[in-house]
Amino acid sequence: MRAKPFLIGLSAGVVGGLTALLFTTPQSGRQLRSNIKRNSNIAKSYLGEVKHHSLSVKDSIATIKNEVNNNIPEIMDELKQSISKFTQQIEPDTAKLKEEIDGLQKSIIEIENNLSELNNKKKKDEETE
Repeated sequence: MRAKPFLIGLSAGVVGGLTALLFTTPQSGRQLRSNIKRNSNIAKSYLGEVKHHSLSVKDSIATIKNEVNNNIPEIMDELKQSISKFTQQIEPDTAKLKEEIDGLQKSIIEIENNLSELNNKKKKDEETE
């Protein structure tokens, strides 16, 4: 879509350039016509190449778009399956870790209670002395 304004601008530039060349050249009419014909053939050749390359790019983009549209859903499904499988594999370990953490927290609470009792007993012993 954006190639059309570019090609219109390019064509206008070529025509303007040729017109300026026509009126400012110190060549004879025959030489000028020969140069114009040669340069117009070169310009047509370049425009043909630009058109060919733009079509090639357009085709490549369409191919990539189709591949992305076809492959992305498959990749997403595989990724979801992998995550699900990984979650199932680590679930037993997760449960064991939670049990161990709960046991450690209970142990810490018991140790804190024992230390508190020990400190309270120590304070009572010091007050009675």
